[in-house]
Amino acid sequence: MFPSFLEERDERRAIPRPGIPRARFGAEMRRLREAAQLSQAAVAARLGCTQTQVSRLEAASRTPSLSDAEKLDRLFGSGDGAFFTDLRKHIAARPSGPAWFVDWADEIEPAARIIWSWDPLLVPGLLQTPSYARHIFGQEPQIAPEEVEARIEARAQRQGILDRDDPPLFVALIDEGVLRRQVGGPEVMREQFDYLLEVIERPNISFQVVDPHCLIGLLGAFMIAELKDGRPHAIHADSSAEGQVTTDHDMVTSTRNRYEAIRLWAYPERVSIKMIEEARQEWI
Repeated sequence: MFPSFLEERDERRAIPRPGIPRARFGAEMRRLREAAQLSQAAVAARLGCTQTQVSRLEAASRTPSLSDAEKLDRLFGSGDGAFFTDLRKHIAARPSGPAWFVDWADEIEPAARIIWSWDPLLVPGLLQTPSYARHIFGQEPQIAPEEVEARIEARAQRQGILDRDDPPLFVALIDEGVLRRQVGGPEVMREQFDYLLEVIERPNISFQVVDPHCLIGLLGAFMIAELKDGRPHAIHADSSAEGQVTTDHDMVTSTRNRYEAIRLWAYPERVSIKMIEEARQEWI
């Protein structure tokens, strides 16, 4: 549950949580390989991949493809012959990404009453279209196509919290430059803006564009979650290497103060909507 995940977050950055399907996939793969007295290189040869890829599968740092799962089922003859294939279905049904983000997506966002979001570079993930997200994920170094699709599926799962009967209030701020930062082609941008204009009419979504002269937000994107039942607020802060999830009171307070300082530079919501409409016309 939520408190234990916070207490153990440092350990779990190094050791994937067994309850996460991708971590279980890797642990079972390692267990069966060692029981069969096979090296990673030997398994790699049978899977038709590299030893590094096998190592990443076992460490839960790579999402297995359907082909990987099917070959492992044939190699180890596990259970009814579909053990790894079934595990992969659970992976595709859950958020893909590092353990710290799975914690946020699995344990914090679904329990949030309010989510405040700031992004100086991109449309926030909870409001991205599949095409927009695909172009972002696809530019990561050495990412496999199946990993891109797994992340898009995971993003769609996350976005489901906004469609619930009791959705959280989602309060999003973006830098004005996001409206003109091309992700994909003009068609992708128009589709993204059409979607934004649709969803920000919902009563549980607030969306404002921030004046580009606001410099205090340039340190990076972050989210703040107010949780139900009086539990501590949590923050998720991005970095180029690893994000951070914490309920530390001082960090939450500092981040919330930064958010309010950024919000002082935000245009009113109706003005922001007009800016999105005008930006959409520029992507004809």
